[in-house]
Amino acid sequence: MNTAAPQISIIIPTQRRPVGLEVAARSVFAQTDVDLSRIELVIVDNDQAPSARDLVTRLSGDAPFPVTYVHEAAPGVANARNAAMAAAQGDWIAFLDDDEEAGPGWLNALLQAQARFDADAVFGPVRGRAPASVVAHWAYLEWFFSRLGPETAQVLDGYYGCGDSLVRRSSMPHPTAPFSPARNHSGGEDDLLFGQMKQAGARFAWSPEAWVWEDPQPERLTLSYTLSRAFAYGQGPTEAAVAESDWTAVARWMVIGLGQGIVEGLAAGLLALTGSDRAVFRLDKAMRGLGKTFWWGPFRKTFYGHTPAARAE
Repeated sequence: MNTAAPQISIIIPTQRRPVGLEVAARSVFAQTDVDLSRIELVIVDNDQAPSARDLVTRLSGDAPFPVTYVHEAAPGVANARNAAMAAAQGDWIAFLDDDEEAGPGWLNALLQAQARFDADAVFGPVRGRAPASVVAHWAYLEWFFSRLGPETAQVLDGYYGCGDSLVRRSSMPHPTAPFSPARNHSGGEDDLLFGQMKQAGARFAWSPEAWVWEDPQPERLTLSYTLSRAFAYGQGPTEAAVAESDWTAVARWMVIGLGQGIVEGLAAGLLALTGSDRAVFRLDKAMRGLGKTFWWGPFRKTFYGHTPAARAE
């Protein structure tokens, strides 16, 4: 038996998504062209009750490498990721969400890009997969839940989110709690982390072969959700500038955002009058612009940190 600490820890946070969690975990079990003795899977359950424990126990029996279950009752996406980081033993951390399904060559592609570019973090594309039953705005919804990037592997000037990434633990600002609890409810804890890493000189890379599917939850397949989320995404650059106390950048982002909101909002209105399906794409850009401008207190959005009420059995 290999008792050495795994070199790669794959982390999947989850909260009451048993179907998605099983798909994500089994896609990790099916990875090819990697040394399985170097891998462990850490699943962190962010439900108040340990509702995923039995499923993880069952999945562990089919796993080709160790699986660790972590129960983090304190709600919040940063709390969940930090709890998993504290339990993980790897020098490298691969992140996958519980609504994602990795292709069989996913982890190998991330590792290959890391070695090629000596990167501290590698990101891959996400392919949104809206069900055929969705009629309204299907193209927009698939685009919204996708992550696009360069067609070739390369070094990046910027960064993407955690889902579908490989990160060097030693390049994080803290080895076991790198995610800010201040972002528990709004999200963007990964943007803040990678922003801090970039400021410290980290190197980021992109691997187009390291793709994953994303299957959004049905309640997220609405314009009310996506446009609200677009607004929150827009807040990211301004909030990052605030975190760095770069008030010149804050002012610049706010002005840019206001202009974007006005121009894209007018374009969306004109396209809507013609019945064009492109109207919602421009409305999405308008919301991202307004998020850059209205980023403080009462305008902050909450997407995480709420555990659904338990259902009677």
